Amino acid sequence: MRLVLFEPDIPQNTGTLMRLAAGLGVAMDLVEPCGFILDDRRLRRAGMDYLDQLDLTRHLSWSSFLRERNPGRLVLLTTRAAVPYTAFAFRPDDLLVLGRESAGVPDEVHGIMDARVVIPLRPPARSLNVALAAAMVVGEALRQTGAFPETP
Repeated sequence: MRLVLFEPDIPQNTGTLMRLAAGLGVAMDLVEPCGFILDDRRLRRAGMDYLDQLDLTRHLSWSSFLRERNPGRLVLLTTRAAVPYTAFAFRPDDLLVLGRESAGVPDEVHGIMDARVVIPLRPPARSLNVALAAAMVVGEALRQTGAFPETP
């Protein structure tokens, strides 16, 4: 399982997502350009000392990610999906794609996904913070695939 960050735009959220991925043993693909400098101190503070444990692959663009990506389904977390993430059958090789906090992913990226999942929310709520949403969906995907790290 891999977490794919599409052009992240908030360093604190990116750092939190890096910490989540490192702590749970989920590899990460970061698709640039980012809306900040990757050595941003806010990113490092949010990632704390977990960043050295992160399996991170950087891609200069979406097209380079598509050329270089690992096999597996592209599963987008989006408010424009009809399938709740809890009703979706995750696989160990899924690539969980997260859009920008400010704008999600463009239509051309949305259109090539193999699957799209949503976190159901009560109206009038529209969406959750991208790091919080990722934690919920990654947790469910790891639970379903039996891939949570062993308890020490």
